[in-house]
Amino acid sequence: MIETGKKNEKGLLVAVGLKSEPDEKLKEMMNELAFLTQTLSIDVLGEFTQKLEYPDPRTFVGKGKLEDIKAACRVDKIDVVVFDDDLSPSQLRNLERELKVKIYDRSLLILDIFLKRAKTAQAKTQVELARFRYLLPRLTRMWTHLERQKGGTATRGGAGEKEIETDRRIIRDQITLLRKKLEKIEKQSNTRRKSRKGIVRVALVGYTNAGKSTLMNLLGKDKVYAKDELFATVDSTVRKVVLNHLPFLLSDTVGFIRKLPHDLIESFKSTLAEIKEADILLHVIDASNPSHEDHIKIVDETLSEMGASDISTIRVFNKMDNVNESPVQNRNGLSTYISAKKGTGIEELRALLTKEVKKIHMKIYPHYIRPEVY
Repeated sequence: MIETGKKNEKGLLVAVGLKSEPDEKLKEMMNELAFLTQTLSIDVLGEFTQKLEYPDPRTFVGKGKLEDIKAACRVDKIDVVVFDDDLSPSQLRNLERELKVKIYDRSLLILDIFLKRAKTAQAKTQVELARFRYLLPRLTRMWTHLERQKGGTATRGGAGEKEIETDRRIIRDQITLLRKKLEKIEKQSNTRRKSRKGIVRVALVGYTNAGKSTLMNLLGKDKVYAKDELFATVDSTVRKVVLNHLPFLLSDTVGFIRKLPHDLIESFKSTLAEIKEADILLHVIDASNPSHEDHIKIVDETLSEMGASDISTIRVFNKMDNVNESPVQNRNGLSTYISAKKGTGIEELRALLTKEVKKIHMKIYPHYIRPEVY
């Protein structure tokens, strides 16, 4: 049911870059932060950037910049200030005391987007668990997140110690319940994955909004949600695909992003198992994004942390209709260039994928494939 008459919150964005980093990186950070913030229907009324040797341990930004932000909050009647980095509990507390508004850091912003996008019971449970883990040490706040989840509003006076301790107990109880619920769901997921033994598994991976779901719709028969927005896919989706008589399972997984919250990765370990247990990875890259090389590095680093860096990978450079020249190829030569939106380059991708799937069938599952298939 769509609520009418509900006003969007008014927000400011804050990004801090290191003096040793190029200005272009700070600009890219701010652009991505703006895209993330819009996903939560926050109207951005201003942006503040600062380059420092290192962030201020008390308020993250310098004293002068803090005064500028404070003035903007007062003049524009700001509801929330969004920071592009994770803030310590003490920084959150100090900033709320100084600015007298709600503070989002990057982790909370991403967690709330995931909560908004999650559709299945598993995804919702995973996000709720990650969110409660994040909130537990951060309850000395100007507003209570528990009230917000129930549809309440922030209070300028803040929560008292008694209320905060009550919230801590509630959160600890919720974490215990969610862990038990997730264990049960993960057992069911493991059973489903075991039942898929004997068929090649291919997983789509990539930076968020690279076009994975659009590509899945081209390769598979059933349609999955695909839209030009960050984290359009939170739930893992699995489809059976047949190319040239070769069957395989294709999984569309949650997109990666810079500074993905650790609690989120931990909570999503069952969903991310679709990646770890894959035989082939299709690493989808938005070639039109000026920062696509950084995105490739972030995805590769995340895969390495997950223990999935040794899986055979095809780099799929997408959105080539918006690119003038081809990016650098993958070192192992497994690269292809497409426009999932326009459907160009798809036959070349299918041919390359068929070749790789056939290798896996021959090597690992030869007894599952009839000779006439080849």
